[in-house]
Amino acid sequence: MAAKPGEVMGYLAFGHPFLDGNGRAIMTVHAIMAQRAGFSIDWSRTNKDDYLRALSRELDSPGKGILDAYLNPFIRDPVVYEKLAESIARAPGIDGSDVATNEVLGEANEPGVKAQYEAVVAKRKRSKDE
Repeated sequence: MAAKPGEVMGYLAFGHPFLDGNGRAIMTVHAIMAQRAGFSIDWSRTNKDDYLRALSRELDSPGKGILDAYLNPFIRDPVVYEKLAESIARAPGIDGSDVATNEVLGEANEPGVKAQYEAVVAKRKRSKDE
């Protein structure tokens, strides 16, 4: 975890069962793992769009250090457990105020949403087989 925090985040996101939303849950799990490993990410200094681009690239090419390189400048001493939620809440865009990126794509049984989900599953399967 301490050596490759971005790669770990990538694997958490890869195993994430939803195509939209719930990124805060992954950030919380990651923050607790990081804190236990002796460091924290200063999410307040990150840029949501840059982070999501790096995360997307990490998902496309896992294990290449893409998200590690993005997160490394933001590594700090560990935040005390009682302050983890506050630390995550300071991340730009995480408070839900960015309505454009907080939309649900639709019902899981809708053809368009189902097609998007199946495309992600197929991509993950190909990635796993490589």
